[in-house]
Amino acid sequence: MALLLRKIWESMLSRSGSTSSSGRGSSDFPDRPFSMGAFDQLPTDVFMQILRILGPRDAAKARTVCWAWRSLASDNMLWIFFLQNGKEPWDSVAFAETYLHVGFRSMMYFDPPSELSFMHIYAHREKVPGAIVIDGGSGYCKYGWSKYASPSGRCATFLEFGNIESPMYSRLRHFFSTIYSRMQVKASSQPIIVSIPICHSDDTVSARASRRQLRDAIYTVLADLNAPAVCAIDQAVLALYAAKRTSGIVVNIGFHCTSVVPILRGKVLRGVGVEIVGQGALKVTGFLRELMQRRNIAFESLYSVRTLKEKLCYVAADYDAELRKDTQASFEVAGEGWFTLSKERFQATEILFQPHIGGGRAMGLHQAIALCMDHCHASEIAIDDGWYKTVVLAGGTACLPGLPERLENELNKILDPSISNGIKVLPPPYGADSAWFGAKLVSNVSTFLQAWCVNKKQFPRKGRRNASASTLAW
Repeated sequence: MALLLRKIWESMLSRSGSTSSSGRGSSDFPDRPFSMGAFDQLPTDVFMQILRILGPRDAAKARTVCWAWRSLASDNMLWIFFLQNGKEPWDSVAFAETYLHVGFRSMMYFDPPSELSFMHIYAHREKVPGAIVIDGGSGYCKYGWSKYASPSGRCATFLEFGNIESPMYSRLRHFFSTIYSRMQVKASSQPIIVSIPICHSDDTVSARASRRQLRDAIYTVLADLNAPAVCAIDQAVLALYAAKRTSGIVVNIGFHCTSVVPILRGKVLRGVGVEIVGQGALKVTGFLRELMQRRNIAFESLYSVRTLKEKLCYVAADYDAELRKDTQASFEVAGEGWFTLSKERFQATEILFQPHIGGGRAMGLHQAIALCMDHCHASEIAIDDGWYKTVVLAGGTACLPGLPERLENELNKILDPSISNGIKVLPPPYGADSAWFGAKLVSNVSTFLQAWCVNKKQFPRKGRRNASASTLAW
């Protein structure tokens, strides 16, 4: 059917070419006829269905045939249909092109456009070259190609890559060179987008200088490797984009610690306050190991314990009530056999809310989020005073079943109703890879190179000597 339609279509296009010289035109398109004669009798819905079958390339050609077809072939719903049937999920495309189109520098100052031309968006997205996406991570790095469905590889994060005593420049150059080698691509061939983990979170002069030093070192290394364009964005911001939000609080349960990050229109509000809790995924895994040792459950490696955490553990809605239940469950770890856990399944994760049961002195996760919300509420920096009531979880440990519900309950208990009313806690949209998918979302937006990237001519070339001489001290 499609082949037959295409043959008919080609004859119509050739007919328009032969009749264009005699058709009435305008100053803008003098050779375009106003009508296609008998073809104009074709019902609009049938015509639109033919365009859907033929595809975007032929739909674009139809705009040049005659004035009667120009508006029909430019119809937004037609191009939305083509985008919906593309490689990227339609809701991600709509969010990216609506909210990320202007770039991070302008998001604070411009509202999203009321109308979009999805025909032009489709054309521009087709021209986006794709990028190398690197999520620096806190436990391990995820990297891959922005046109792929998921990361293609993992390695140590650049904060822990190589010899920790090596200069920053040397370590970063080794890190990025290794990624390029594993992906078998030349640095000069594609733009690159890098997520930067939350570090030096204070709003002090020294913290700002440290963050700037790391960012400048990344740009310097990639410029020396001849990358054509670079985009570096905070990891928490990318996790928020992955949840199709530009404002909210991101709770990233990292490898060593947990960060609670307020973000307004893509900007991290360090002046309002980023809360850092001194325990993360490693602490939960370590406490589960301790509980298993108390029950004389033998295991060969920490990998087995981590696997059991991911497969069997959950967060209790009511810790005291859960202690009275039968919660026994089993799982087979490859190479080690079957393991059976009971109360350890939720006791290990309870340290996120009650750190003292694991020997910790940090505040509970819900308390850190509540403190951040209090700061956001008191700041009164946005017209919409509910922007901070959306909490987005990020990190592998944040995927634990029951965590979003427990956090909502705890926050409603300890916060004033004026703040807690309307709070919504969202699970990680893409699990442990949320920041990578947020970067993928940005790298495929139609204005990526213009609105988000620093190109080779704009690279900050601030004395490579300074970057080479300094060491990472996180």
